[in-house]
Amino acid sequence: MIIYTVGRILQTLLVLLVISFIAFLLVATLGDPLGILLPPEASLAERQELILRLGLDQPMLGRFLHFLWGMLHGDFGLSYRTQQGVGAMIAARLPATIELAFVSLLVTLFVGVPLGIVCGVKPNSVVSRGVMLVSIAGITLPNFVVGVLLIAIFSVQLGWFPSFGRGHTVDLGGWTTGLLTVSGWQAIILPAITLAAFQVTFVIRMLRTQLLEVGQSEHIRFARARGLSERTVWFSYAMRNALLPTITMLALQLGNVIAFSVVTEGVFAWPGLGSLFLQSVQSADIPVIAIYLIFVGAVFMIINLFVELSYPLLDPRLRKGRA
Repeated sequence: MIIYTVGRILQTLLVLLVISFIAFLLVATLGDPLGILLPPEASLAERQELILRLGLDQPMLGRFLHFLWGMLHGDFGLSYRTQQGVGAMIAARLPATIELAFVSLLVTLFVGVPLGIVCGVKPNSVVSRGVMLVSIAGITLPNFVVGVLLIAIFSVQLGWFPSFGRGHTVDLGGWTTGLLTVSGWQAIILPAITLAAFQVTFVIRMLRTQLLEVGQSEHIRFARARGLSERTVWFSYAMRNALLPTITMLALQLGNVIAFSVVTEGVFAWPGLGSLFLQSVQSADIPVIAIYLIFVGAVFMIINLFVELSYPLLDPRLRKGRA
C-alpha cells in the first residue's frame, strides 16, 4: 500500500510538471511582456531591469526553471492587465470560489444522495418516478438558464435573495469569508443551487443505476436468502459497492465546480476565480490564464489522488490486492 501511494504521488507530480511546462509555453510564446508592462517612455535601464526580473535573458530551459522556482517561492508573475502579482490576484479570489464550491457540494450531498437512494431502493414508487421526471430538467437546462430563472423568481419577483455580489465578508487574517454573515449566506444560496442543479441530478441517476445493478448481484441475493432485513441488505451490503463510483463522480464534480464555475460566477457577478479567468481571457492576460491552467490541473490531480487513496478504506478487497 505504501509503494502504491508513493507511486501515485510521483505520477501526480509528473503530470503537474507537464501542465506547468504547457503553461510556461503560453507565457513564453504569446504576447510581449515588455511592451505591455512598460510604458512607451520607459528608459533602457528600466527595460533591462524588467528583462532580468522576468528572466527573459535566459535560454528556454533556464526560463522554465526560473518559472518553476518562482512558483515554488510564491512568485507567479505579473498580470498584463493590472500589473499586479498573479498570486495575489488568485489568493484574493480563491476564498469566494472555495466557499461556493463547498456550499454547492453540501446541497448536492443533502439533496442528491437521499433522493438517489430512494430512487434506487424503490424505483417504481411514485416519489421515485417524480424525482426522475424532475431530474430531466436539471440535466438538460444549462447553468446560466437555471441561474437566470432563479434570479427572476427569488430576486426580482420575491426579493428574498440578492442577484449579484457576495454580501458582507469577514477578514479572518488572509481569508475573507461571507459564511459568517447573514448577507453572505443570502448571497451564496442562489449561485450554489445553480451549480448544484446538474450535480444533484447526476448523483441521483448514478446512485440509482448503481443500486439497481448491485441489487441484482449474487451476494445481495445470498444476503436476502439468509433472512436479512431489506434495510440491512441495502445499507450494509449494497451501499458499499455503490459508493465507489459515486464518490469518484462527486470528487470530480467538485473539481469541475472549483475550476469551471465561469458561467455561474458571471451570471451572479460572483467575485471568484471564474470571473477572474473570464476577464483575463477577454483582455488576453496570458500570465493569469497560465497560472489558472496550473491551478485547475493541480485541483483535479490532488482530488483524484485523494479519491484513489480512499478506495482501500471503503473496500477492503482493494486494500488486500494493492498490498
